[in-house]
Amino acid sequence: MNALVALCHFCELHGPRTLFCTEAVHPPAPSTPQTGSALLGDREGEREGEGLTMRANSSATQRADMCEGCRSLPASHPGFVSVDSETGIRFLSHQHPRQAQLFSVVRQACVRSLSCEVCPGREGPIFFGDEQHGFVFSHTFFIKDSLARGFQRWYSIVMVAMDRIYLINSWPFLLRHLRLTIQSLQSTALKVFDSEQGVCPQRAVRMNSAFSPAVFPHQRSGNAARSLPSLTQHPNLWASLHASFSWLLKACGSRLTEKLLEGAPTEDTLVLIERQTEQEEEMDAEGVGGKSQLSQSESAQCRDFLFGDDGKGEETAGPKFRSLRHLRQVLGAAEFRQLAWHVLMGNQVIWRGTDRGLIQSAFNTLKALLPVGCVRVEAYSSQYEEAYRCNFLGLSPDVQIPAHVSSSEFTVLVDVLNVEQGCVHVVCDDDVLSLFQFSISSANTQPADKGPTLLNKLEVALANENLSVEVVSHCLLCLKEEWMNKVKVLFKFSKVDGRGREDTQKVLALLGATGPGEEDNVRLLKFWMTGLSKTYKSHLMTAVRGVERTLSQ
Repeated sequence: MNALVALCHFCELHGPRTLFCTEAVHPPAPSTPQTGSALLGDREGEREGEGLTMRANSSATQRADMCEGCRSLPASHPGFVSVDSETGIRFLSHQHPRQAQLFSVVRQACVRSLSCEVCPGREGPIFFGDEQHGFVFSHTFFIKDSLARGFQRWYSIVMVAMDRIYLINSWPFLLRHLRLTIQSLQSTALKVFDSEQGVCPQRAVRMNSAFSPAVFPHQRSGNAARSLPSLTQHPNLWASLHASFSWLLKACGSRLTEKLLEGAPTEDTLVLIERQTEQEEEMDAEGVGGKSQLSQSESAQCRDFLFGDDGKGEETAGPKFRSLRHLRQVLGAAEFRQLAWHVLMGNQVIWRGTDRGLIQSAFNTLKALLPVGCVRVEAYSSQYEEAYRCNFLGLSPDVQIPAHVSSSEFTVLVDVLNVEQGCVHVVCDDDVLSLFQFSISSANTQPADKGPTLLNKLEVALANENLSVEVVSHCLLCLKEEWMNKVKVLFKFSKVDGRGREDTQKVLALLGATGPGEEDNVRLLKFWMTGLSKTYKSHLMTAVRGVERTLSQ
C-alpha cells in the first residue's frame, strides 16, 4: 500500500512532534545485476541518504536540543528494516521519513492531528486532508504519565496516503487494528502509572507545593518530557511498533484489490451483487445454521456464475457436456433447437436421470443462453418442484411428473437413459453418446423455420466449425447484451412510461423484433424483462419521477 504510518506526540515544551515513522519502499524496476559491490554501494548510498535526511530534518526543526519526549531514535541509529519476501517491498522505520517531501507532509499531518483536526472528546479517529498534501486517517489517544500536566500525555497515530477512496474503504480495518495497538500502549502505561503513584502520589505533592507557571517543568525534577519507552517500561517499544506498523501497511495493501471495469457494469453483474447482498443479509438475520436448502442452492448458483465451473471447490468425475456445441452434437441439431427454444422462452426444462454430474453439466451449459436474473436452478431433487421455483430442474429417474406438467406446452422433459437399459444401442467414441441415450418430449412443438432471432444467429455460429468454442462463447455474450439492451428499451417504454399497444408495436419494429419469429421474439423480451436487476428498475423509476416532479413545478 502506498501509505505511511507515523506516531505523533504533543510535547509540553516543543508542541507537536513526529516520534516514529514507517514507510513502504517498493523494489526498483528489474535490471541485470552487475556485481555484489553494486548492491553494497546501493545500501551505502541509501544509508548516506538517510543521514542527510536526518541532518536536514534536524536543521529544519532546530531548537536547542530535542527533549526526551520528542526523540525516539537518535540520528546515528540505522533504524528498522523489514523485507516482504513475497513482493520484495521493504518497510523502513525511523523518526522521520527518508524524503524531504514526505517529511513536510507528515509534519503537517502531525500538527493538524494534534491541534485543529480533533474528534469530539479528543480521543478517537478522524479523517482529513486534500489532494495536494495527502489524506490522513488519524487516531488520537492519551497515555498516563504521573509527571505530566493532568497526569496524561497526548499522542496520535496517523496514516497518510494519496488515495482518498482506498483510505476511506480501509477505515474499519484501520480502526480495529490501531485500537489494539493503542490499547496495548495505554494498558502498559497505566500499570507504570499506578506503580509510580503508589510510591509517590503526585496529586498530593502538587497540592502541597507552591505553583509557578515559569518553573512548573522544573518542579517535577526537570523531567517534564518523558519518552514513551519510559512511560511504558518497554525496552523494545520501537521495534514492536515497527513490526506492528509494517504488518498494518502490508495487510491493508493486500486486503483490497482493484479490478478494471470497461464501461458500466452489466445486468448480470448487478444481479449477482444483489443476490450476494441478500444472502449475506439473510445469514446475518437468521444465522448460518438457519439457512434453508433453497438459499444454499442459490448461493451455489451465484458462485457458479461468478467463477464458472473452475470456481467450484471440487469437480465431479464422469462424462459431461463441455459446451453448447458439444451438447448440440450429442442431442442432434433438431433436438438441440427444440431444447434451446424452451430455455429462451422461459419454459421449465426438466432433466431426469441417474447421473447427477451429467445433468449438472447440462444446466451449466444451457444457462449460458439466459441472463443471470432469469436463471433458477434446482440441480437434483427427489421430488418435482413447481416452475415458479426453478426453470432448470434435475430429477432422479424414479420421480413421477404430474400429468398437468407433462401435458403442458410450457415444459420440456429430457430423459437420460443408460445405453444398457435403453431401447437403442449407440456406439460412439464420445463418452456421453456411448453411455447414454436422450429422449426429449414436450407438448409444444414449434415450427423449425421459425424461432427467435437470437436462436437463429446462435445456430449459425454453432454450425460453423471454423469458429472455436471460445469465439462462439463471445458471440453468444454479444447477442445476449444486444437483446438485453432491447429489453431495457421495452421495459422503459411499456412498464415505466405506460405506452399503448400501438406505440409498443412501433418500438418493437425499431428494435428489429418484428418479422419472422416475431411472436417468439416478443416472448423472449418479456421473459428476459423479469431478469432485470432491481438497481436498474429503481434507477429508472427514480429518474422518471424526478422528471415528472420537475415538470409539475
